[in-house]
Amino acid sequence: MSLHGELPELAAAVLQPGFVGTSAPDWVRRWLGSGLGGVALFARNVESPAQIAALTAQLRAENPDVIVAIDEEAGDVTRFESRHGSSRPGNLALGAIDDPELTEAVARDLGRELADAGITLNYAPDADVNNNPGNPVIGVRSFGAEPHLVARHTAAFLRGLQSAGVAGCAKHFPGHGDTSVDSHHDVPVIARSLDELDACELVPFRAAIGAGARSVMTGHLVVPAYDPELPATLSPRILTGLLRGELGFDGLIVTDGIEMRGVSRKYGLAGATVRALAAGADAICVGGGYDDERTAIELRDAIVAAVRSGELSEDRLRDAVDRVRALGAWTTARQRETGARAVADAARTGVAVLGSTIGFAAARRAVLVTSTPAGPALPLSGAPHVVEFAPERNIAIGSETPWGIGAPLAELLPGTTAVRFDEADLAGLADPAGRVLAGGGERPLVLVVRDVHRHPWIAAVLAGVLHRRPDAIVVEMGIPVTVLGGVHIATHGATRALGRAAAEIIAGSPVPAPQPLAA
Repeated sequence: MSLHGELPELAAAVLQPGFVGTSAPDWVRRWLGSGLGGVALFARNVESPAQIAALTAQLRAENPDVIVAIDEEAGDVTRFESRHGSSRPGNLALGAIDDPELTEAVARDLGRELADAGITLNYAPDADVNNNPGNPVIGVRSFGAEPHLVARHTAAFLRGLQSAGVAGCAKHFPGHGDTSVDSHHDVPVIARSLDELDACELVPFRAAIGAGARSVMTGHLVVPAYDPELPATLSPRILTGLLRGELGFDGLIVTDGIEMRGVSRKYGLAGATVRALAAGADAICVGGGYDDERTAIELRDAIVAAVRSGELSEDRLRDAVDRVRALGAWTTARQRETGARAVADAARTGVAVLGSTIGFAAARRAVLVTSTPAGPALPLSGAPHVVEFAPERNIAIGSETPWGIGAPLAELLPGTTAVRFDEADLAGLADPAGRVLAGGGERPLVLVVRDVHRHPWIAAVLAGVLHRRPDAIVVEMGIPVTVLGGVHIATHGATRALGRAAAEIIAGSPVPAPQPLAA
């Protein structure tokens, strides 16, 4: 039995809080000196690789084994390249290509870039089987809808990422694919039998564990076959019984953002934190909106109080701390072995090189073109008019991340014009199709959508436009459920790399190699 004076340090060790700013705040540096085990970086913390390298050096000066985590899926969800869009294709595109060696190479390339910037844990890959095309939060973040395809690419991604010294994190256990509810807002229910879960949702997580995944992220979702009451993040049956016991996972279990409504609505931040640790989680990710010292104090003190009251055993807390420290030590040693280095050249020049050569090459392989007799010949001979339909954003995909076809097409075909509409822009109009067509004239028309099958307003307007312009090119940057238009281009994601790959096909001219972008 320990002296209670040690408990605050142990409690701090299991937290992975976010913070505001592109350098380490004083409170974070103080906490690192007194036990804080990790931090989570988001888009608000990222300007350039050089700036991140400087930030992580600040953190490591206080604690050499600090876990520096980031949510970098290298797809539509990107934090490291949030200002420009990912120069890699993302999971659905890699699954569509279905070349595990390529997936491993893309992940290795990503891992080297993250390691050079001092990042040690990546909350990726997404190991969910997206077997519900109406899923509002997973979609293109998944490798696909077939469990064994998802499994082989999850394993390949982990091998590549971890070979560079960055710990991977398979998420969202035990599987967030078959849901129509976003756990950022409410509690999804996965109403599948044990046999169905075993044959589908759990397949990629078994592969992840077999590939040596250093961590697994919990999902804030109820799986009645295992626990009819508690979300997986708070369920001993799922975290300790299933993940630890049946599947034999011995690495770090980290929660999805503990502030998400899937767990915080009923239990509050502090209550969800204590229950997650008691259930078997080892690290608590604290995401957006709760990024100040007050929140860290609240959670630390709640953990200490729970141990003192007996709600959380000290042995369970110590076990969690041991796993946090083991992962921190592994990443430090592994990055030393792999030769990860700070981005010194970028720091000297003030330029951030944001562009993965292999990522752009992979994106070109992912794009699928379907033509009909009504469609225009590609490449186009003249500058088109581009109309982009912007659905309500998935909260996991940052609103600051650019997407679309208009910008890269304008680089290749000078004179290209582009406009973007959201639902409010077209609501209540007597002729929304006419509004969309205005400004295009007789020029080639490119219509850009994301998951048209999930958004009735886009489907309805698109039908009206295509009735008048059956020759239009439709670029689907989400899940390609329906082939529409004279030419249909499925990119399998909306990353910068995929947008450029589609632009190349339309313009018939290769996009120049990635150039240095101003930091």
